[in-house]
Amino acid sequence: MKIQVNANSACCSILTGLILMTLAVSLQAEELESAIARGGVLYDKWYKVIDVDAPTTPHALYPADKKYAKDAKNNWRCKECHGWDYQGKDGAYSKGKHHSGLVGINGANGKDVKEIVALLSAPPHGYGDKLSAADLNDLALFVSQGQADMDRYIDRASKAPKGDQAKGEAYFNTICAKCHGKDGLQPKEMPPLGSLMGNPWEVMHKVLNGQPAESMPSLRALDHQIAADILAHITTLPKER
Repeated sequence: MKIQVNANSACCSILTGLILMTLAVSLQAEELESAIARGGVLYDKWYKVIDVDAPTTPHALYPADKKYAKDAKNNWRCKECHGWDYQGKDGAYSKGKHHSGLVGINGANGKDVKEIVALLSAPPHGYGDKLSAADLNDLALFVSQGQADMDRYIDRASKAPKGDQAKGEAYFNTICAKCHGKDGLQPKEMPPLGSLMGNPWEVMHKVLNGQPAESMPSLRALDHQIAADILAHITTLPKER
């Protein structure tokens, strides 16, 4: 009987250890996803995320002959140089008013986070005196591990999401409609969601990572195909109020 009790105790200890280990791994994964999503909103508009004034001096890397050369508020945003699809001059920003001629960040996908932090901190990027160590780490995590393969989910030529509209409607009504309404016309302070699909890459980025300094949550924990399905449904929503 004593041997049986000891065996049961050992089994319980092992099981408890496995459960605690699983919980620890799960928490680490959640923290990583949260940090990556925060990096995504920093990529969007970092100064709004950390609640500081936007820079007033143009970014050193932004070309002087491009549209936003004198607009520091815009040309210090990572997305302005590298695009919502992360491909810079080779992606959606290959032409038009946002064309900067600069490369994307897709080449840094999978790179060492410390190397990216070093690159972001030093001139000519020059974020070392603007972002904290935690901010830089989150941004670097996004660059290294958080880029969605936009061409997998959005057709580049037609801008059409590669998603299922019917599934997207169910997801939208469950996840998004509470804030945006089933017709996508809420809140009143923002344009109708249907009108935003001229730039599906931006919408995809914000669905996955959230909106800087706003209550919109990140849906990064969900399969990216769900986000594409949601975008497919948004294309059916009204473009005007």
